[in-house]
Amino acid sequence: MRFMIALALSLLMISPAQAWGPVGHRITGAIADQNLSGLARANIRLLLGEEDLAEAATWPDDMRSDPSAFWQKTASPWHYVTVKGDDYQTSDAPPEGDAMTALSRFTATLRDPKMSIDDKRLALRFIVHIIGDLHQPLHAGGGSDRGGNDVKVSWFGKSTNLHAVWDSALIDARSLSYSEYAAWLSRSITPEQVVVWNDVNPATWIHESVALRKTVYPENPGLSYDYAYQHRGEVDDRLKQAGVRIAAYLNWIFGSSPDVAKPLKHK
Repeated sequence: MRFMIALALSLLMISPAQAWGPVGHRITGAIADQNLSGLARANIRLLLGEEDLAEAATWPDDMRSDPSAFWQKTASPWHYVTVKGDDYQTSDAPPEGDAMTALSRFTATLRDPKMSIDDKRLALRFIVHIIGDLHQPLHAGGGSDRGGNDVKVSWFGKSTNLHAVWDSALIDARSLSYSEYAAWLSRSITPEQVVVWNDVNPATWIHESVALRKTVYPENPGLSYDYAYQHRGEVDDRLKQAGVRIAAYLNWIFGSSPDVAKPLKHK
């Protein structure tokens, strides 16, 4: 019995925080795949080939191990925003940019028929990833604790931080693969929710994340079943909303940009 308990706890150990963990990002990509328009799906296939959005969603995190200056410095701030009030202000963005400025830049790239296929592929992968990030409440941090990274907690007795709990631990505690989790969540998304969540304004997503962020800081740093029970529904909702909105955003980009599907040239 003790062995089984130790094994269960070891499965909940948390890797260094980045964004939603790989399972969370793949869930949002898989849900997005199910909500794409035919036109968006065709354009994405032109750019990614057999790679689906679940795979694309983790790519910007996977590339963080690349030693180049682009991945180690330039792209590093593009996974989060700082929101000191209730809503994002452009004045909150640092000189090196943030998730909002990067999303705007990559959207322009994807809509520009003159850009190369390599630039568009990079932009698409980042857009999928950034939209997922902006639905994680601690990726809209208040600027005082690095999005909960400085808030030390324990998760079922293992030392970690609050950001990592939201990135991965709450999701991994379900003990589901990303495809199982995505299928489970997709079955619960109603047509009414798709209509309501079909909002391509990132300010809306950030406002929601900030409101949720204010409720996730625990009074007791020892987190286990009670904390998981209290917040797992919120995690599920943010994953579902992110998936629906990734699709809505890409449907909007490709649906309003008739030139985007013109033949593309490699650099």
